[in-house]
Amino acid sequence: MRALSIAATGMDAQQKRVEVISNNLANMNTTAYGARRTEFADLHYQIARAAGASSSATGDVVPEGVQLGLGVKTASVSVDMSQGTLKSTGGDLDVAIEGRGFLEITLPSGESAYTRDGALKRSADGVVVNADGFPIAGNITIPTDTRRITINPEGEVFVLLAGQTVDQSVGVLNLITFANEKGLEPLGGNLYRETAASGTPLLGTPGQDGRGTLRQGHLEESNVDVVQQIAELIEAQRGYELNSKVISAADQMMGATTQIR
Repeated sequence: MRALSIAATGMDAQQKRVEVISNNLANMNTTAYGARRTEFADLHYQIARAAGASSSATGDVVPEGVQLGLGVKTASVSVDMSQGTLKSTGGDLDVAIEGRGFLEITLPSGESAYTRDGALKRSADGVVVNADGFPIAGNITIPTDTRRITINPEGEVFVLLAGQTVDQSVGVLNLITFANEKGLEPLGGNLYRETAASGTPLLGTPGQDGRGTLRQGHLEESNVDVVQQIAELIEAQRGYELNSKVISAADQMMGATTQIR
């Protein structure tokens, strides 16, 4: 009986949906986290009679066929790259991206990774790094005798040194864009990596060519809508229960069949 396997694919799909929702809720307070959404597609069909086939020797055409579905599969887990709410922190190295774009991070392997998490720090050598200690591309270094740090919307980083009255530039925070941001590979730690699906990274100045601008003293919050996630969780739970009932009904039908004498 195909109903058993079909309902099993439905239960598996709803289970994956609950796992994605669980991850969203776990990251509801993660800086710049993009909520994920599970997308499904139906499986292949068994064609018992094709639509448009001849129904008799006279050549009459049947208006509808007999196509039996085999269940559902997970097509993708899509990430929502829309901007989250900006939260004021007052941190001189906290920068939020208003609009499109990613900051570039240099991994220990020498590869580049990309992030919208602008909670930047200073290493012991004064190098601007992310929370994991990976340097921001451009090797921006803050002198030890810095009294004030200013980052303008175009990404220029200025410092005011002790004994001076004029700010001096120490580097620029450029932004990276991609043709298909949803094609990036998540690495954890709020980092993404380029893939064949994302396209090549396009480096540019904040505020130009469709890129966002930077706002110092702010961080981007997660874009997870908690109310929506709870509603989807209830819906997924109901879907799982209904598919389990189909399995129970199919099992009872098979039991009735075996008892026929």
